Amino acid sequence: MLHAKPGQQGRQGDQGYPLSGITVIDLSHVYNGPYATFLMAMAGAEVIKVEPHHGEHLRSRGDMGGAALPFAMLNSNKKPVTLNLKTEAGRALLKEMAAKADILVENFAPGVTDRLGIGPSGLLKINPRLIYGSSSGYGKTGPYRDYPAMDLVMQAMCGVINSTGFPDQPPVKSGAAMCDFSAGIHLYAAIMTALYERERTGKGRVVEVSMQDATYASLASNLGMLHARGEAAPDRTGNRHGGLGISPYNVYPTKDGYVVLNAPGDQHFRAILDVMGRSDLKDDPRFVTRSTRVVHFSDVDALIENWTKTLAKSEVAERMLAASVPCAPVRNLSEVMHDENMHARGSLQWIDHPDLGRVVLPHSPLVFEGTERRGIEPSLPLGASNEAIFGDWLGHSNEELAELKKDGVI
Repeated sequence: MLHAKPGQQGRQGDQGYPLSGITVIDLSHVYNGPYATFLMAMAGAEVIKVEPHHGEHLRSRGDMGGAALPFAMLNSNKKPVTLNLKTEAGRALLKEMAAKADILVENFAPGVTDRLGIGPSGLLKINPRLIYGSSSGYGKTGPYRDYPAMDLVMQAMCGVINSTGFPDQPPVKSGAAMCDFSAGIHLYAAIMTALYERERTGKGRVVEVSMQDATYASLASNLGMLHARGEAAPDRTGNRHGGLGISPYNVYPTKDGYVVLNAPGDQHFRAILDVMGRSDLKDDPRFVTRSTRVVHFSDVDALIENWTKTLAKSEVAERMLAASVPCAPVRNLSEVMHDENMHARGSLQWIDHPDLGRVVLPHSPLVFEGTERRGIEPSLPLGASNEAIFGDWLGHSNEELAELKKDGVI
């Protein structure tokens, strides 16, 4: 059962979590907004997921395959309700919710909520303590504000695609939806910063994060090379360091796959030589310092590859890690899903999901020492919490709920 007003304790089982007693209205969809609110939910907040009658975009993708698990990953521990915000009664219900909430999150295109009459200026008049967080591709201001944006588009605009791949081949998108999730993490940070401010001032605030802004800093190595080399800087460096400032730094073949190897310091390369049985090369002028190794990176890579390809990837990794050299096997997603470290920490957990069966779901990466991780509650069907939210929390009678349903509001 939800608490009656902001600041009041949440469910008995949620006591002790950092965001216990905080209520979040989640209007967001797909990845970046839902990830921010997922982090809030796993930190103890009560997150009410507001969806249109057909469900948010990611839920509706599930019938084509591939989206059901991502939806479950991002919507654990949330209470889903349906609400038609194109109706006056639907907007009135949202305003009732906002009046009792602490945080509202949306990632519509800029201006959409204002056109619907549920923009930040109006909602903060209703609840001056509300923190209104929004995320979009390019932000609320600037010449790109109205451009449509999804992760693929943002990867192109942010330079991610052009910097990924090999120099003599076409650019390649990142396998991860990095712009979406980077924006979600920054959105969480912005909202938590505003929540901290509210504890001191009692006043809410509007915060926003653009996917473009959130992605730029991740290209630091590539930007550094551009600054240093100008037009001579290659667009793509394959699996080598983005700034071509470290060697070895690459993916190397083994008997059964690949490993990555990185020597950020000279002592790491000396350790690599010891592991490979080539201590005789420690005084070779090509390999003495990181700077000389960068100049001769092809020789460095050939030396290492000739050794790694004689062994299994696990054996290479074990030997290098024993010598404190940064190294890892290149693993497929099935291997990552069963990672013993993440399962031991509770970062990944096996869950019996009512729709998907036995699946692995992630917990929040945010660990609050001294507080046991909040249990993962599987994502719920569309509108499963309508009665609890609109009835129990907002106080509408069964008759009123029936009328709202008949009118297509919920």
